[in-house]
Amino acid sequence: MADPRDLFDLTGRVACVTGASSGLGRRAAVTLARAGASVVGVARRAEELETLKHEIGAQADFVVADIAEREKVSALAKAISAPFGAPDIVVHAAGINTRQAADDVTAEGWDTTLALNMTAPFFLSQALVPAMKAKGWGRIVNFASLQTTRAFPGGIAYGTTKAGIAQMTRAMAEAWSPYGISANAIGPGFFPTELTQAVFSDAERSQRNALQTCIQRNGQLEDIDGPILFLCSDASGYVTGQTLMVDGGFTAK
Repeated sequence: MADPRDLFDLTGRVACVTGASSGLGRRAAVTLARAGASVVGVARRAEELETLKHEIGAQADFVVADIAEREKVSALAKAISAPFGAPDIVVHAAGINTRQAADDVTAEGWDTTLALNMTAPFFLSQALVPAMKAKGWGRIVNFASLQTTRAFPGGIAYGTTKAGIAQMTRAMAEAWSPYGISANAIGPGFFPTELTQAVFSDAERSQRNALQTCIQRNGQLEDIDGPILFLCSDASGYVTGQTLMVDGGFTAK
């Protein structure tokens, strides 16, 4: 029997992480690099990506891009593949939450949310899948949310995209897993990121959220390390089409 730790070894793999400039995307990029992968971070903010590359070292590079620009997806896929070769792993951590109440949702806010949260992960995956098929191995990890199954105030556009992510993940698995490509999603609970700054800046609200979990605390960035490594490695070889909630049991109650 092989050493079970080898199942999590990403030496020789290439990973692309969107939303890598901060939060859970940045944490995912660092985790995958420490597991041996070469990592290409994608985001709009060059300065933050520069610091990520400095933190990881020679096995990291980055592409400054707005992944919601659908007409540039082909060029983006080529840019991502330039530093280390075509990715074996793609983690879609980029996202936006406009937090508009249902009566106040604008067409612009709706379109922006769908374009970044749901349309971009599909078309970027579609562009990167042919190389994964050629290798017979690939990992796609989408980002779901508590709002994949729960309705939150001011979350109708965001929640719609995150519910769609769960179904898109299943559909990706149906389409691409016969070629050795797994597609899964991570559903984070409340983690301290730029996207949840409004939540964590309110101590009372933050504590109330913590008490709604089974574990009785909110997430910490290191809580994402194990799940992301599992879904991006050989350890999850027989897991596809699933949404793994990393929420301290928030959705279990």
